[in-house]
Amino acid sequence: MLLALALPAHAGLCESGRQQSPVDIVAPQRHTMPTLRFDYRAGPARVQHDGHTVRLRVAAGSRLLIGGQPYALQQLHFHLPGGDRLRGEDFPMAMHLLHKSRSGQLLALVLWFRLGAEHPALARLLPELPAQGEAERRLALDAAALLPGERGYFAYTGSLTAPPCTEGVQWLLAQQPQTLSAAQLQRLASLIAPNARAPQPLNGRAVRESL
Repeated sequence: MLLALALPAHAGLCESGRQQSPVDIVAPQRHTMPTLRFDYRAGPARVQHDGHTVRLRVAAGSRLLIGGQPYALQQLHFHLPGGDRLRGEDFPMAMHLLHKSRSGQLLALVLWFRLGAEHPALARLLPELPAQGEAERRLALDAAALLPGERGYFAYTGSLTAPPCTEGVQWLLAQQPQTLSAAQLQRLASLIAPNARAPQPLNGRAVRESL
């Protein structure tokens, strides 16, 4: 999972890893990279507050394709603040959409949100989210409606952001930040305490930016 938690003293890779997430994207290298193709299907999701975030586990069938390689969408959840930064900007909220390939490769897609206009898909979703201690709910989710209009992205190799902070996770970050309203952010803040891990050193890693 990609949820940020307090790190214990024996956290292992969380302390010693050289490819940890999140990061601050300061000087990305522009490259021709595969186009992202989203084959997300509206369908049921199981929603639960796990004490740190609200997590939506989706039904099978939604995929992200990168150069023909499919990654199945597994779940999505919220971070306050966003975790990964862009040239020092700390976004008030981000969504992490976790995918997995047939071989088990994990891929996290990050959607950044700034304060601004209300987000229509969040307007439908947020009233349905449970508070901590409430029972799991089921709702209809259209994950495609959460995506930005542009398909440009950043990419780097990172880690899970919670212990054991396993490395080798592929991170993609949508270049186009979206907006949510102050009321929408307040609704999330009423459900979720700040849960983002601080940005980690790049340690020589390149962050690529699609042309």
